[in-house]
Amino acid sequence: MSAHVFCLSGSRGRGFVTILQDRVMKFHVMAVAVLLLVVETQAQTLTVRDEATAEPLINASLFSPDLGVSALTNLQGKVKLDPFNGADSIRFDHIGHRTVWRSYDELAAMNFVLNMEEVAFRMSAVEVSATRWRMPEADLPQRVISLFPTDAKLQNMQTAADLLAATGEVFIQKSQLGGGSPMIRGFATNRVLIAVDGVRMNTAIFRSGNVQNVISLDPFTLERTDVIFGPGAVSYGSDAVGGVMSFATRTPRLSHSGMAEWHGNAVLRSSTANFEKTAHVDLSLALEKWGFISSVTVSDYDDLVMGGQGPDDYLRPFYVERIGGRDSVLVNSDPEKQTPSAYRQINLMQKVRFRPDEEWDIQYGFHYSTTTDYARYDRLLRMRGERPRSAEWEYGPQEWMLHALTIDHTNGVPWYDLLRATLAYQSFGESRHDRNFGGTLRRHRSEGVDAFSVNVDFEKMLGQTHELFFGVEYVSNIVASEGEDEDIIKGTRVAGPSRYPDGATWNSAAAYGYYSWKPMDLLILQSGLRASYVTLDADFSQEFYPLPFSSVALRNGAINGSLGAVLRPGGAWQFDINLSTGFRAPNIDDVGKVFDSTPGFVIVPNPDLRPEYAWNAEIGARKRLGELLRMDISAFYTLLDDAMVRRPFSLAGRDSIVYAGELSRVEALQNGARAQVHGIQAGLEFRLGMGLRLWSRFTWQKGEEELDDGSTAPLRHAGPWFGSTHLVWSRHGLEVDLYALYNGAIRHDDLAPEEQAKTYLYALDAQGRPWVPGWTTFNLKARYRISDMVKISAGVENIADRRYRPYSSGITAPGRNLIGALYITF
Repeated sequence: MSAHVFCLSGSRGRGFVTILQDRVMKFHVMAVAVLLLVVETQAQTLTVRDEATAEPLINASLFSPDLGVSALTNLQGKVKLDPFNGADSIRFDHIGHRTVWRSYDELAAMNFVLNMEEVAFRMSAVEVSATRWRMPEADLPQRVISLFPTDAKLQNMQTAADLLAATGEVFIQKSQLGGGSPMIRGFATNRVLIAVDGVRMNTAIFRSGNVQNVISLDPFTLERTDVIFGPGAVSYGSDAVGGVMSFATRTPRLSHSGMAEWHGNAVLRSSTANFEKTAHVDLSLALEKWGFISSVTVSDYDDLVMGGQGPDDYLRPFYVERIGGRDSVLVNSDPEKQTPSAYRQINLMQKVRFRPDEEWDIQYGFHYSTTTDYARYDRLLRMRGERPRSAEWEYGPQEWMLHALTIDHTNGVPWYDLLRATLAYQSFGESRHDRNFGGTLRRHRSEGVDAFSVNVDFEKMLGQTHELFFGVEYVSNIVASEGEDEDIIKGTRVAGPSRYPDGATWNSAAAYGYYSWKPMDLLILQSGLRASYVTLDADFSQEFYPLPFSSVALRNGAINGSLGAVLRPGGAWQFDINLSTGFRAPNIDDVGKVFDSTPGFVIVPNPDLRPEYAWNAEIGARKRLGELLRMDISAFYTLLDDAMVRRPFSLAGRDSIVYAGELSRVEALQNGARAQVHGIQAGLEFRLGMGLRLWSRFTWQKGEEELDDGSTAPLRHAGPWFGSTHLVWSRHGLEVDLYALYNGAIRHDDLAPEEQAKTYLYALDAQGRPWVPGWTTFNLKARYRISDMVKISAGVENIADRRYRPYSSGITAPGRNLIGALYITF
């Protein structure tokens, strides 16, 4: 005892007292924490989930008519039930799910876990935003498809382009692994439009060749994806000829419980065909008036391996490396490995939401995406005699940054119910680097675009049957472009010709309106009108090419409209008809670039381009047989007048010039043709009961363009028929999808003329001519909920290991591909 007393009275004793005090304090803190936990536990919490997938349902609404109280579920699908204690009836609603009525006692008997059943066909409940205004899908006279996060989690697609392909109605072309160019109804690239949170992504340098910008979007951040088929010029102006792809990223949630709510997700995924290594994490914080989301995704892809069963024309028997100061052709030890095709990518997103009261809602969004350098794989397949044409051909990093501020105001003044103002700035960066085999000159061409946009949109209900949408838009693009030539032996760099005129601008101003009238329950009439004015200004350098002009100034106006009707005569039938127009004003890529389109040909600027104009007609029918079957079919026809197409041209009186060291025939884009596309899109969905459903999508299209001599030829971007069929089973947290993807063949004679010359790109028929073989793959995906926190996903694509190359693509599709992913929610 004395020893202990001595220690307490000495210096060491004072340290012991301090430690003892600290431990007492920690005990008090722990006790308070336990007490709070007990109190929190006593505050009864209900979890609302999807019956089939067991996924939590966010923003499910609760309302008790007898108590007059309401609430919403949080980010974990949970809600405090204390205000509903003793309620005889509580109504639960969630978009896409059946309404449920339960008493408080019934919920207690269910251990306070409520499973809501998904409606058989959610068409009438879903609102789409690709029209710029949120409207019920069933009220639109155009064909629309929508994708949701649950679709992405099951399919585990690597890019947003792959996610679009999973719809079975959007065809994706790839020139390289880091690629994905959507084709919609025979149109692609700068004739289809991409929008992110209502901001147009198309820029003044979107080219007529394949573009890869859609891969800059992170599938993990998408809240929904809508695709509207046919012209969308009333909403988006120039470029929206074939269709609009509208990507809505996640909206920060607010807390309705009066307490801060944290939520997070982490994903690890790998696949074998390109040894994918993807990691993702996102964090959300919900306060009463503030909401935050932060997201990071990092992906690493090795060289892509093709299938083992198919045409040998697709094999990669060699590749080029520079050894000892000389370009050398090396034998590929694995001809099914497409060397080089590897690349890496990172995506960042930060969103902030502030809702000071019921009238105002303000959101700021930041997106950033960049890749490493990646090879333009199809260009490395080209030959000059017995040797490769290129020793190097790669894109520099594809960079994209978006700042967007959106301000919503409701219940403001008599002339609108909702005002939405969107201010956005985007920065795009890309570059090209190539060198001929055996050559010492490496060409560097770098481009950037600063894109500014302002949209002010209004919505107004006029009584119970009339609705008016209207707005104004201004878009400005400033192009930066420079060229540099490097001597790889001497290590010197000198100025070279730029791809575009540096400092060129492209601007668009527009006013638009859309009117919807429902004179009776069975009929909806809609019409839209847009007036656009587009300017283009560019100054050309005479340093490298003797152009007969030094500047271009284009001023173009366009009036576009749409007229549609939706008829529901009864018997679960719906008929749609829509007439619409679209246009594409010449951009900087059309007017101002000099580049080699194919070996021996060079494209030069044409200062006399005019807009091309599209006329579209579409009819559709939908039929529901109770909750068992839904069928839909659409037929469309689009005429493109004054189409900008490549035609022979002369430069300073010469029909050929030396470009990149090779005498090349001069061509230019000209308003020299009409083009037309017609086709059919169809779909069906069976609900077979017990969580089993079968759904299928099919697209057939045929396109032609007018040639110089008045004859017609197949249209380049009108691909083969294609589709998909899925058999899906969902029950008790397990979801399994067995599906087939299929594409038709295109004979050599049915290829577009410019495609017939690309022997390096296609398989060869018995006569040694390029053609596109048809193909079918079988695939299996599954996802299982282990607990509220942990879910796993796995799958195998291309089970039969087919070797195939989608139409117009430069890289062969993956062979048998095993996928595994771990999803953690916290």
